[in-house]
Amino acid sequence: MTEREDKALVRECLDGDTRAFEVLVDRYQGVLYNVALRMLHNQEDAMDATQTAFVKAYEKLDSFNPQFKFFSWIYKIMVNESLNMISRRKPQDEVNPNLVSRDKNPEENYEEGVIVEQVQAAIVELPLEYRRVVVLRHFGNLSYREMSGALDIPEKTVKSRLFTARRMLQEILLKMGAVSA
Repeated sequence: MTEREDKALVRECLDGDTRAFEVLVDRYQGVLYNVALRMLHNQEDAMDATQTAFVKAYEKLDSFNPQFKFFSWIYKIMVNESLNMISRRKPQDEVNPNLVSRDKNPEENYEEGVIVEQVQAAIVELPLEYRRVVVLRHFGNLSYREMSGALDIPEKTVKSRLFTARRMLQEILLKMGAVSA
């Protein structure tokens, strides 16, 4: 149903109803922001990448091919924008410490922050094809089917990559001493 609604909203927007695009923004900004945040490790950069992705999508909406899912199309725009931001960055950018929850006592916050940093560092070490499936599944909360559509790969490949990525993460975290065998 959502896919059909998305295509109808794109048509309405192309016919001059800009409010239709607002619905698409409301529908996808959360998941796109989460994916950008996991790729960029910086809240402001993630907001910028997400906003830029929507602007680019709006500007090129007439090039959207309705044979494909709108989410897959805008997801690719957002990933490309995030990758462009990464390539423009200095290599010493660090994870934003404000991403850690402040609801616990300082010791728990510290321990949780260390774990979060270790997991994020491990995710960054994954090859991009594995990093994408981890981020989409665990931070974007996408189903295997949605991931398959977003990445333009079969659902079996999504499952296989996710399995491999989890194994790779475990090995990386073991090497870091973050987890025990």
